[in-house]
Amino acid sequence: MEKYNLLEEDSFKKGKKIDVYKKMYEIREFEKQVKKSFDVDAIKCPVYLSVGQESISATISEFFKPNYIFTQHRNHSMYIAFGGNKEKLIDELLGRETGCTGGRGGSPGAQDLNIGMIGHHGLIGENVPLAVGAALGASERKILCVFGDGALEEDYVFSSIAFAFTHKLPILFICEDNNLSILTKKAERRSWEMTDALRGIGMSSADIIDDPKLIARKVNEFKNSLPAFINCRTCRHLWHVGTGQDETPRVDRLKEFKMELLKDGVNLDELTQIEEKIKLEEEKLWKKHLLKQ
Repeated sequence: MEKYNLLEEDSFKKGKKIDVYKKMYEIREFEKQVKKSFDVDAIKCPVYLSVGQESISATISEFFKPNYIFTQHRNHSMYIAFGGNKEKLIDELLGRETGCTGGRGGSPGAQDLNIGMIGHHGLIGENVPLAVGAALGASERKILCVFGDGALEEDYVFSSIAFAFTHKLPILFICEDNNLSILTKKAERRSWEMTDALRGIGMSSADIIDDPKLIARKVNEFKNSLPAFINCRTCRHLWHVGTGQDETPRVDRLKEFKMELLKDGVNLDELTQIEEKIKLEEEKLWKKHLLKQ
């Protein structure tokens, strides 16, 4: 895994860091409301939550502006970070016709064509060849393709990424690597890393932790010379599907990033006000939609 001197990072200014933190906190609070509603049976469909993985989507959305976004089943964070309509996402989770896919797609199918985000139908990794096909048909448009570490083991994924490299397609591939395929850790599944395989064919790639500074650095490095692949090692806090928890998460990037902001001189009162505002907004938004039932 690549290492960088974070003290030398100069492309990620304090104001931008606060913007990333706002998005991370917004995603966390939204997902907490999803969990709360699911736990009281207000949400009937299976849910795939982004708790713990918020830094990836929050940071990428600040530095990369794709025309199309092809995501995996765990997609709430990307939907929110890129400005998807949260009211439609809530109604989708509640199974309503006013949802973002008419109440038929549920959590993994969340999409918003206004931000170019295409929903996922559940076949692991299928969004990769779809993203490549879209790029082949519109090579002037930039595409973001996001998937988990389990998807890399599907046979059509590497061949699709390699095809994108051969044809110089404008795709940023992001692996949200939480080291789990449901409950099976990566070491039990394979002995290789996609970054090594892609370097073998000459494609730009990086293997980093989900520290927002590192993500910002690699996105800025790669975004004008696509295709490229970034493996972001992250920590899923809740079950693969559902709201349970098997063990205490080894890291909470949201809390760590907040501490970093405080060390950078951001005022604690400023962050507290941001948090309180976002929390209140999410509570009001969910209450409004739950009362429709």
